[in-house]
Amino acid sequence: MSDDGPLANDLHLLKLERCRWWLLVVVNIFFLVAGQASAVLLGRFYYDQGGNSKWLSTLVQTAAFPILFIPLFLIPSSQEASASSSTPSFKILASVYLFLGVLIAGDNWLYSTGLLYLSASTYSLICASQLAFNAVFSFYLNSQRFTALILNSVVVLSLSAALIAVNDDSDGLSGVSKGKYILGFVCTLGASAIYSLLLSLIQLSFQKVLKKETFSVVLEMQIYTALVATCVSVLGLFASGEWKTLHEEMESFGQGRASYVLTVVFTAVCWQVCSVGVVGLIFIVSSLFSNVISTVGLAVTPIASVIVFHDKMNGVKVIAMLLALWGFASYIYQNYLDDSKARRMQGAGDETRNDSVC
Repeated sequence: MSDDGPLANDLHLLKLERCRWWLLVVVNIFFLVAGQASAVLLGRFYYDQGGNSKWLSTLVQTAAFPILFIPLFLIPSSQEASASSSTPSFKILASVYLFLGVLIAGDNWLYSTGLLYLSASTYSLICASQLAFNAVFSFYLNSQRFTALILNSVVVLSLSAALIAVNDDSDGLSGVSKGKYILGFVCTLGASAIYSLLLSLIQLSFQKVLKKETFSVVLEMQIYTALVATCVSVLGLFASGEWKTLHEEMESFGQGRASYVLTVVFTAVCWQVCSVGVVGLIFIVSSLFSNVISTVGLAVTPIASVIVFHDKMNGVKVIAMLLALWGFASYIYQNYLDDSKARRMQGAGDETRNDSVC
């Protein structure tokens, strides 16, 4: 006679684990989308009001990393590492954090340059191409399988970026020539490719180097890579000589000195909120899923920029945004199918184990 008690308890615990997993996913999605959209809009506001330092814009993307020590100390984390894992040596950890941090600093500089010459809506739509890049990197580095739906999302997101590329409208930004518009496009596209590579490398680091499944590991990854990126950005700020113009920039800021300081501070905070969501989703799901959710934020930003900055939403950009949403929906549906299949297989495994007890 079978005993349904233990099986019922196992299924109940499994359900609770799934609910907890989805709760973590939703929280990290909110952090990523809200943080990213707010940071991009504040970055565009900084440039619109007279800010001109690309290295300062690069610095604020990682400078607020000390606030991550708060959840690191307050949120308890399991002391158990994943099976058969061992703590990597200091030399290996330092090498990983140094390499990723330098790459992050260079990527942030490219993003800052792109945002200087593009409107927030155009910038965000070009960034949507990062999903296509990430699908390729995930295939080679993270063994991410390609399906028809994922391939569809890659194609339509590539078409979305291509539409922006052939759009000869620089969105009316004052002082932006055609050459600067092209430079902004190239820098943003290059930054998207490097960002996608970063996501796959971070996931690979979790799998092959860190080998620990605790939230503290996620925060430590973000803190130490941001520390390196911040140091590189500070060096760039002084080496370029842009630090000499910051006082004058603050004095001549369109909305005043207080607004200048608040803009810089809140931009830094928003980028850190976004980063927590990015790394959290890489840890909980995958780098490709994290990049897809970034695409959602990039689809939200053009709408917000029309409201806040009255950006032009011509026919080309509307079609590009619809394509970006289509690509996102394709991947989300594929993720839903994969999740459903995994649950069916797990349910079948539970039934098999129950039959063996009878």
